[in-house]
Order: sequence, then C-alpha cells, then structure tokens
Amino acid sequence: MDKNIAYISLGTNIGNRELNLQKAISLLQADAKIQVGNISSIYETDPVGYTEQARFLNMVAEINTSYTASELIKKTMEVEASLGRQRTVHWGPRTIDLDILLYNQDKIESDHLIVPHPRMVDRAFVLIPLFEIVGDIVVNETSLKDAIKRLHDKEGVHLWKQKISAEEFAPTEN
Repeated sequence: MDKNIAYISLGTNIGNRELNLQKAISLLQADAKIQVGNISSIYETDPVGYTEQARFLNMVAEINTSYTASELIKKTMEVEASLGRQRTVHWGPRTIDLDILLYNQDKIESDHLIVPHPRMVDRAFVLIPLFEIVGDIVVNETSLKDAIKRLHDKEGVHLWKQKISAEEFAPTEN
C-alpha cells in the first residue's frame, strides 16, 4: 500500500469548537486508509473574509494515507458532512472545515482540488500551525518562515491549547 503524506487544516467556529476538532480527528483516525501523525497546537483566530462571525479554532494535522488526493478530498467532505457542515455563506460560520493544504510534493489542479492550497500562504491561521509541525517545508518556492514574516494578520492568531499527540486528542463529551 502506497503511503502519501498530506497536511490538512481544520477550522471551526460553531458549537463546541474543541469537540468539533476532536471529532474530525477521530473520524480521520477511524479510517483504515488514514493514519494521523503530528498535529499542531490549537489556535484561536480572527475570522478572515466574512468578519461578522465568531472567532475560530484552527489547527493542522499531518496524515499518512493510501488515498489518492481526489479520494482524500471526498473523505474530508464526508467528515465535514457528518459533523453538520453546511455551506451557506462564503467564508461564513461552520461546524468544521477541512482543507488539504499539501499532498506529498504534488501540484494538483482539478475542478474539486488545488494543491498546494491556493490561499494558504496568505493565511496566518494556516501557516502558523503548519510551521509548528513541519517548519522546513517550501511552498510555491517560499519557505514557511518567510511566508509568515510577510503576513499582516499574525496578530489575529493566538495559541489556545498547547500541542498534544493525536492519540491524546480523543473526543470527550463536554
């Protein structure tokens, strides 16, 4: 079975935000074709785009998978749907959002997926947790460190909960 490495951004600002993240990680872990590896700390972040909404909790997870990129995007959409994701307002409130940031070193452009994620280098809420778990990666010929230095919205990203292992990140009903 081929193993691919992908980095997935997770975000939520509706309901029990931490539990939403925990459930999403658990659903990914429960899939036999996915092994969750390193996960970042959780960051509380200001909304971007549509700003008249609650603050988000964001994190990034590294996964090893035998899924192709197109199969993985379907899986992430299934996880979103199972956790009640509704797409009503562009960049609006959501129970959970999973975005594939990177898939191996591949450049992918299809109707349903663009990798590397086209807006990731402009978003502190993605780059800061990604840098935490894989600081030496280069995206679109730019190091993550340099990309973060150029961002203007870093002050809207605050550590909310220190990094723990994926195994410890099991859901608890609160």
